[in-house]
Amino acid sequence: MSDLSDLYNDLVIDHSSKPRNFRPMPEADRHLEGHNPLCGDRLTVYLKMDGDIVKDISFHSHHKNCAFSTASASMMTQLLKGKPRSEAESLFEKFRAYVTGKVSAKDAPELGKLIPAFAALTEKPLRVKCATLPWHTFRSALVGEDNPVSTE
Repeated sequence: MSDLSDLYNDLVIDHSSKPRNFRPMPEADRHLEGHNPLCGDRLTVYLKMDGDIVKDISFHSHHKNCAFSTASASMMTQLLKGKPRSEAESLFEKFRAYVTGKVSAKDAPELGKLIPAFAALTEKPLRVKCATLPWHTFRSALVGEDNPVSTE
């Protein structure tokens, strides 16, 4: 899977070129910045909670992030919107375990399209930080952390 076409598959290309839920959210209950110093990616994740439900989630960046960071954030927002907090946290853990090779695709069916989109990343550890940046930023915002997230 070292071929670039395996790494930059149709789902990654689609979500990076047309990201879903890419917008600032002024009415957010929580928001937090994330940064990957290795590649320069920066983004802000916004959350609007309704009790323990992720009522709305979006992300925004003022500059172009890499395809993996943008696609991951886009797909993450689609997956987590409307989920209870406990399920959202479980999906965070499952995604992190999947892209780091700790669980297989068959053990993570709840990740849906994230499985084929990021399958090749288990062989590209530097790119894992790109894909997990939005997720770590989401998780930190969810638990109410104030300090920006860094992948370092």
